[in-house]
Amino acid sequence: MINRQRIFDWTFISVGLLVQAVTFWIEDQSWLSLLSGCLGICSVCMASQGRILTYLFGFGQVITYMCIVISQHFYAQIALNAFYFVTMIYGVYVWRSRTQSDAKTISPRSIRPVAWIPLLVGMAAASVLTGWGLSVWTEHSQPYLDAFTTIPALVAQVLMILAYRDHWFIWLAVDVLNVVLWVRAGDYCMAAQYSFWCANCLYGLRRWSTLSSHQ
Repeated sequence: MINRQRIFDWTFISVGLLVQAVTFWIEDQSWLSLLSGCLGICSVCMASQGRILTYLFGFGQVITYMCIVISQHFYAQIALNAFYFVTMIYGVYVWRSRTQSDAKTISPRSIRPVAWIPLLVGMAAASVLTGWGLSVWTEHSQPYLDAFTTIPALVAQVLMILAYRDHWFIWLAVDVLNVVLWVRAGDYCMAAQYSFWCANCLYGLRRWSTLSSHQ
């Protein structure tokens, strides 16, 4: 019997990798951007499927992406990816404890609706404050955009590690802003990666909702 879900999963990953390759060829971007983009595609696709393999690709993506943002002097992004690396170590432990042994996928949970108001207000306030700090104390070219792609991403990362399916909503907003960030920076491999990640957020939300209903 044909497993349509698995066919779709592999097709989705293949499309993402193809987008990276075509963007690299057309725009003549760096090999490091291509490698980071491909690792990122694999990582987020594994995350959308609720598979712990997301961390295997994630570690590689974080290391290569750190090299890129350092060269661009995106200070908040540098701190963010250092945070990713540390939290992913803990994430492996949490996901192993919440993995469904029969399906090898994560068992998600949901945030209470009442918790969204302080969460959104806190993210907005921290982003504005961070953007102001970057604009005053650094020579950052895009301080507020960097801040608004960093603070919510910190929150989304924690929620993902703790297996809350709602993190996909925050990641979608972050990824849209990152597309703008990297287009303005002139790195179209990174912009293509984040464009694909936007689609993956919708896919991940659907998959995690399905996993939640199977608990």
